[in-house]
Amino acid sequence: MTYGEELISHIWPLALFLILLCGLILMMLTLPTLLGGKRVSRAVNEPYECGIVPVGSTHFRMPIPFYLFAIFFVIFDLEVVFLFAWAVAVKETGWLGFSEALIFIFILFVALIYLWRLGALDWRTERQKFELLNLDAR
Repeated sequence: MTYGEELISHIWPLALFLILLCGLILMMLTLPTLLGGKRVSRAVNEPYECGIVPVGSTHFRMPIPFYLFAIFFVIFDLEVVFLFAWAVAVKETGWLGFSEALIFIFILFVALIYLWRLGALDWRTERQKFELLNLDAR
């Protein structure tokens, strides 16, 4: 068997998979337009959520701490994935892998303490903090 024939014999399952995948995507994009209804009315074009007709603008500002908290959650959640992969291979890594995981956890803990001391995990605004201090002083 030549190199070209061997290459084709190894690649044909991947090529078949890609062809079937493209066909499935094309089918999923065309079938709803062919089978779906074509009603056009004012009620169809109106945004609808839980039976409540929307009032006012849908554009509103989200506070910055929400985004920061979400980003910190994603970062620390991703680190748990790395620790899960380490836990699966803990027997193969031995003591060296264990010490590396401890260093990794220590760095995460230091980062969490840094964010906490910086106030990045605090949801309250300066006004809310001031009001809370005034309530405590009474």
